[in-house]
Formats: sequence, C-alpha cells, structure tokens
Amino acid sequence: MMRWGLIPSWAKDASGSAQMINARSETAATQPVFRDAMKSRRCLIPADGFYEWKKNGKIKQPYCFEVNDGKLFAFAGLWDRWKNPNGEWIRSCLILTTTPNAVTAPVHDRMPVILNPGDYDFWLDPGMNALSILRDLLNPFAAEAMRSYPVRRKSTMRTMTMKNRGAPFSLQRIKHNCSEYWSASTSVHGSLTPPVQLGPHHLPWILIGRADH
Repeated sequence: MMRWGLIPSWAKDASGSAQMINARSETAATQPVFRDAMKSRRCLIPADGFYEWKKNGKIKQPYCFEVNDGKLFAFAGLWDRWKNPNGEWIRSCLILTTTPNAVTAPVHDRMPVILNPGDYDFWLDPGMNALSILRDLLNPFAAEAMRSYPVRRKSTMRTMTMKNRGAPFSLQRIKHNCSEYWSASTSVHGSLTPPVQLGPHHLPWILIGRADH
C-alpha cells in the first residue's frame, strides 16, 4: 500500500507524515527533507479531478476542478521508502504544489502541479537529476484547459480526506481507460504501486520510475 504523507527514509518515526501530504515545488529541490526524492524518487499520481474549499465567512464551499472536461491527468509527486520498527518497508508519497492559475486563484492560493502528458517520461526518468531543468516542468497548468464548479457540501467528504492523511489508501473505483493506460505504461516507465486513493473522485494508481522500487 502507498501512504499519503511522505515519510523520509531517515525518519525516526512516521509521526510527521500527516504534515507532509504536499510540498511547495519552488523549494522542494533545496529542502533536505525533499531533496533526495526530487532527484530520484519522482512519481505520477493520476486523477480525474481534485477539490479545494473556498471560505465564505464561517462556511467552506467545496469546488471541484477538472482538466479537459474531466479527462484523466497526472499530478507531479514524490515518494520514499521507510522501514518501520517491525522491519516492514512503508512506501509514502506527496503531491507537489505551485502558484494558482486563473481558474484556481479565486478559490485557493495554491494548486497541485499538473504535468503535461508530454513531460511524463521526462519526469519519471531516473537518469534525469538536473533539478534546474525539472523545476521548469512545475508550472501552473494552463487555465484554458481547466474548469471548476461548486459541489454539495458533505461533511463526510472533508472528514474522510482528513482521516486518510498518513494512512494507507484503499481503492474505491478504477476507471477502465485509466487502468488500461497506466498498465501499458509500466513496460516503458516503471511499475504501478498498489491502489491508492485521496478522495471519492480520483487517484486509482501511482506510477513510479524504475529506480529504487
């Protein structure tokens, strides 16, 4: 299983993973906690949407964000392995964030890094460790290719997301075209981890490069 909330390989325990579900792409290459993962443990996190909450007084209104009318896309992620006191290897991951584009800015001051499909191979290439070049991929996604809309406020949605931080994920659904595409990609890019999920709307698999499986 893959945990959402990065546990660095050198960590003494997993207590800090809940605070490391995201990392700022602007500084990930220079911060010691993320630097090694940025060099050699990058991953793609497929999704068909994500949520952000806009605060309006005491009320938080959730918005759903989609790319290309709800088609599959991929977040830029980092992953690591950590051995727990029982000697078991735990894999964990996080999502890189960047400044918002014109679609996300009215709702939130950050957005996840969404990679262009043409950059997937480059991002996963274990031989690419030029951080200055990799940083050029981590820009806000084109606003004209995105849309957002408000969704019903459900207390269970937020509660589930918060509870899942730092915990193993389970798969709720796998879209056929997603499973087919990423399974075919493993022959070129690397391997698929076991199922993961960040919410009811997205994330069937994580794809990592060949190095350090």
